[in-house]
Order: sequence, then C-alpha cells, then structure tokens
Amino acid sequence: MEMIEHNIELVIHGKAVEDSDDVCDYTIQKQNEAAVSKGVKPSVSSDFRPVVMKNVTYIVMGVVINDQGEVLMMQEAKSSCAGTWYLPAGRMEAGEDIEEATKREVFEETGLEFEPTTLLMIESASGSWYRFILTGTVLGGVLKTPACADSESLQALWVKDLSELSLRSRDILPIVERAREYHNQDSMWHKPILPTVRPHSYLLLRLVVIVRKRANNHVHVLVSEKEDPHIPVCAINPSRSVYTTLKRYMQEVFGAELPPHKPHGVLSMEHSGKPLHEHDGMCLTLLVSVRLALEDVHLADAYTWLELSTGVGNAILDRVSKNMVVPLNVIH
Repeated sequence: MEMIEHNIELVIHGKAVEDSDDVCDYTIQKQNEAAVSKGVKPSVSSDFRPVVMKNVTYIVMGVVINDQGEVLMMQEAKSSCAGTWYLPAGRMEAGEDIEEATKREVFEETGLEFEPTTLLMIESASGSWYRFILTGTVLGGVLKTPACADSESLQALWVKDLSELSLRSRDILPIVERAREYHNQDSMWHKPILPTVRPHSYLLLRLVVIVRKRANNHVHVLVSEKEDPHIPVCAINPSRSVYTTLKRYMQEVFGAELPPHKPHGVLSMEHSGKPLHEHDGMCLTLLVSVRLALEDVHLADAYTWLELSTGVGNAILDRVSKNMVVPLNVIH
C-alpha cells in the first residue's frame, strides 16, 4: 500500500503514476456486459481503441495574456468563419503531444513562439472529443500581419476588449476570463500542471476518491484490490459523456445509491502521441470527495479505503478548494 500513497503524491504534483500500463478496473467490455444484462444494446465495440483524427478528436488551444492584460487573438481565414476572431486553436495531429500541438497552432495562427506553463481547463463533449486549453508565455516570433495572411489565419492582434471584435464563438469568453484570473492570481491557485508524457492505448479516467473517517477525522483514499492494489481506473466510453462514465463506474464501486459526492477537477493528465497511432489514448486523474463519513459508505468487495499519512492527507484536502485543480468542463 506504500505505492498507493506514493502515487497520490505524484498526482498531487501533476505527475504520472507508477502503475502498470493501461491498468483498468472497468473496461469497455465490462461496461457492455453490464448494459446487456439490463437489456441495453452496447453503443460501442468492446475492442474500441482511440485513433487520433479517426474516432477521437483532441483540440488544443493557447491562451496568452500579456502584461497589459491583452489577449492574443487571431482572425479566421476559413471560408465558414472568415474574418471572425478566435483564440489560436486547432486539431492535434497524429503523432503529436499536447504541448507540441499547442505550440504549433499558436505559431501558425499568430506568428509567435508560445511556451505553455499550465493546463487552464479541459473540455469534453462526449467521451471522444476533448479540448485541452493551455496558457503560457511568448518567447519570440513576429506578430502576423495582413501582409502575411495564409490559410491558417488572416492576422493576429493583442486585444484588451473582446467586445470590440466579431467573435467566431462566444464560448471563449469564460476561458479568457479564467486566464486573466490565473495571471492576476488574487487568490490561491494550483501550481503549474502540464500534460505528462506517458503513453496510453485507451481513454482512461483515474479516480482519486477521498473521504474522512468519523472516528479520527483522518483522510482515506479509495483503492482497487483487483490484481495489485492501485488507484481505481475505468475506461471512458467514447459514446457517452465523461460524467456518465464516472457515474456508472461509481455505481460499480458504491452501489446504485451513490453517496453524496463532488467531482472537483483534474489533478494530472497523461498522454503521448508517439509512436504514431500506437498510443492515441490518454488518462485524466479526477479528484472526487465523498461527503459522508467513511463508516457510512458501502463498498463493493474489490475495493477498500487506505488511510493517508497526515502530510499527504492535508495536501490532497488542499486541492478540493476553489482553483486548486484543473476544471473538467463537460459540454452537453
């Protein structure tokens, strides 16, 4: 069980865990078997594996705020939205890592060299579409002017007031607001969290589920005892929202009547696009707190609670506060 606490410390710092590759307690096959037992036809093949730009879409977006509070914006060249303005963003290509793709998109659309410093937000619309939003700094380059317009963009500008622009979509407004809050940092925020380069063949959700014991108020974490003890992991069903997958896995662990709980956000994110098309999956580590006392929570036989040391317990409790994890925004 010492390895469990070690891995909790790793994800607290945004790092990859040291578990066996693609360990998974609730696979797509098991999810399909559960559906069939209820008379429901499975919505995805049991042998589903993600392939970038075929059956899974990863979008990257770079949000840059300068010292004057201006936002780096680009003017669209695509015929469907030509002339409108948006944050630099685009599809990640096969074989790319998330940071690489974000740097490429920012450079292609604005002419500036971008260095990511942290994940700002992760968005998901179904289990097979994700947008990874990173903020960071400009290291160099030349701001694209209309004279350098190409198929990527018409130009780029630093903009203070986005209401002065004709936006491609207003969905970027809360993203820009969060980026400004992060850069101002008037309150406590999580330390920089960047995607960790670790290959995965499947879309995975790792759950750090915490609860307090009434008897001593100590923090405990959920552990799967399937095979070697590990932090619980389930496969993300590509045909359902991430939170639907979360709910169904939680019901496997806790039963149909779930205890009151709250998903707080992402502690760490693991992905590697290399070698090409061999590992197009990824793993999100999600922090979830249970609001009942440990003594009042029922667990399935293959799961147990592990008491954390005082230091690690306090560190994970700190992360349930506002702005201490990366938000996971599920778009319905």
